[in-house]
Amino acid sequence: MVALFIYLLSLVCWLGGMIFFSIFTAPIIFRVLTRAEAGKVVSGIFPRYYLLGYIAGGIALVLALYFCLLATGRLWWCLSALALALALGLTVYAGAVVRPQIDAIHISDEPNPDPARKAQFDRLHRLSVSLNGGVMVLNLLAVLTTAAALTRP
Repeated sequence: MVALFIYLLSLVCWLGGMIFFSIFTAPIIFRVLTRAEAGKVVSGIFPRYYLLGYIAGGIALVLALYFCLLATGRLWWCLSALALALALGLTVYAGAVVRPQIDAIHISDEPNPDPARKAQFDRLHRLSVSLNGGVMVLNLLAVLTTAAALTRP
């Protein structure tokens, strides 16, 4: 029972944090602040945003694997573990590879950035948004398969 509680808590924290940041926090920051100020704020949030994904995703994955091996409804737990493994992989890639590349370009405080750097930033930003969306979909799939595992005899 404790393992299930920790699993659900980690999954809820990860998915909830992503939804709150993506739907509420970031849009408001970019609406209220200038682009340069908003970029600095969001850049300050991202290390903790990804850290939440690494920790909560890692815990959820380990526990999903545990349930996959030991619990009833193994197929559903294994599908949940697969979704979480993919989500965690995408999160690590987004946080450890894509985010540093975006930070290195650092165009948010330039009034007229070089068009090539701006195009590179835009491409990496779209990739980051796509990865984030993919992680959310995979987390929702993990919630769905967890529900199926918990309701199957």
